[in-house]
Amino acid sequence: MNPVLYRVLATQFLTAFADNAVLFTAITMVMQQTAVGGWYVPALQASFLVAFVLCAPWVGRYADARPKPRVLFGANIIKAMGAGLLLLHVEPLIAYALIGLGAAAYSPAKYGILPELVDEHSLVKANGWIEGSTILAILSGTLAGAALANYSVMLALALIIALYIASALIALTIRHQLIAGPAAGRALRNFVSQMRGLLATPRARFSTLGVSLFWAAATVLRVLLVAWAPAVLLIHSTTDIAMLTLFVAIGIAAGSVLVPRLIPMAYLRRARMAAYAMGAVIAILATLDSLWAARIALFLAGLCGGLFVVPINAALQEIGHKTIGSGGAVAIQNFFENLAMLLASGMYALIAGAGVDPVATMIWLGVLVIIATVLVSWHLPRDTGVLLEAPRDKE
Repeated sequence: MNPVLYRVLATQFLTAFADNAVLFTAITMVMQQTAVGGWYVPALQASFLVAFVLCAPWVGRYADARPKPRVLFGANIIKAMGAGLLLLHVEPLIAYALIGLGAAAYSPAKYGILPELVDEHSLVKANGWIEGSTILAILSGTLAGAALANYSVMLALALIIALYIASALIALTIRHQLIAGPAAGRALRNFVSQMRGLLATPRARFSTLGVSLFWAAATVLRVLLVAWAPAVLLIHSTTDIAMLTLFVAIGIAAGSVLVPRLIPMAYLRRARMAAYAMGAVIAILATLDSLWAARIALFLAGLCGGLFVVPINAALQEIGHKTIGSGGAVAIQNFFENLAMLLASGMYALIAGAGVDPVATMIWLGVLVIIATVLVSWHLPRDTGVLLEAPRDKE
């Protein structure tokens, strides 16, 4: 593996750890307050996503017009400022939205730097490493954030700020000064033009919409567990609920490891089968009232999710790198997936506010994942069966 990639992994791990720790710290702050409706937690998640949608035309070109390590540095500083607002007791919806702005700037640089560091033969593996480190950060950050926040919210926020600053400093040590292309023309017009170019082929459309589907479902499932676990499993502690989400993360990590062998980019159609399975498992999960059965189901949902999202992520990065630029491609991907997550979070906030049974909501979530997978896969072309990384297949 490219030695520079280890530093990318390090800065990604620290910032992802802090991202997940700050979410459950904010949830703990909210749950400690009185007279907070069931809509507030999904609204908090939605506030994080607003910047991804509104800033999409600008963050991709920004990442491509500057050395990406500097972009990673600046994005982490913005996240640290958002966590600082939480520490100062500013409205959590506003503070978490600022953290979302930093994340919106961070993502195109994080994913856009990968195809600039490795060749296309190693891109799936590099994505697996990135996703694996991210999942490890989710595992540890979620648990540490929830546990530490239950002990002291102020101490948790101080640690989160320190982690963002450490991630920013590591990003500055990445020796990679490539500038993909200077920003030119009107951002919004260029963004629309790039979007049309990227989505011109069924393979790119499937990858873009497929990633959006996965993260929309994952976002709703994550906040839905906050309502479902107390109602069905009789779990009320944020630490115990956070432990449930860890099984999803472990499953995604396992799926990321298996992807290079099971779903190489030449066999991208296989990914849709994992999405069907993920939807079915989520629907089954809703009917379980045993803690360990729920944990196993969450692990399987995560496993299927990892098998689904990693290969389509890699395919989209490779298509974007060869066409509109990797940063621009990731920005368009972020626009679609975060728009999907924002809409899904908003719809769930309305459903939760109306008092709909979380069991019924989870069943419908699984069904909708299956239906949406059918739609996004409708015109996906047949697999080529040609593995670029294996010369013998070219003979």
